[in-house]
Amino acid sequence: MPDMGTKTADETGAETGAEATTDEQKVSVTKSADDVAESGTEAADGRGAELDAQDAEDAEDADAEDLADGADLAEGPSGVGQGAGAVVSVALGLVSLTGGWIGTVAAARETLVGQLQTSSSASVAKQVKEVYGDAWATTALWAGLFALAALITGVVVLARPAFGAPGKAQAPWIKSVAWAGVALGVIGLLLAVLKYSDALLGLPSTG
Repeated sequence: MPDMGTKTADETGAETGAEATTDEQKVSVTKSADDVAESGTEAADGRGAELDAQDAEDAEDADAEDLADGADLAEGPSGVGQGAGAVVSVALGLVSLTGGWIGTVAAARETLVGQLQTSSSASVAKQVKEVYGDAWATTALWAGLFALAALITGVVVLARPAFGAPGKAQAPWIKSVAWAGVALGVIGLLLAVLKYSDALLGLPSTG
């Protein structure tokens, strides 16, 4: 028959060992939970740091864009000046082709001077040359001056970005208008030279 004291001691030891094992498991589970929580906290902190860094980078990009926009706005007046120059070039070219009040007044004055300096007894050829020929030559001269001004202005507008703002693209409409001014200047200058030299619409023959 087994000893009751021994059995009680064995059972007590077994229960004590079981309880100790259970406590160790609880401690292990608690440590694991703490580790998981700590890992989650670290991950959250890392994610937060990444978000903060991204926000800072986005803010720097926004500031850079604002500075670029400000620089573009600061360079705005140069573009306005080029556009105005292109329009002036076209206007000068049109004046060279259609005539202006300066050329008209100069031609009328030359006609008056020719009438005053030419006697009534002069030959018809001389009268035509002094009265009409010089007036027409004066008109052609002023037309040529306006054409030359239109040509120079258009060329300056087209060449301006290369000297004033290298690397900055010129607006397409400015280029188009400037090229139109250059074309009108070339045409007006050619016609003025032809008229001044009597190669175009020369004096009528008096013979």
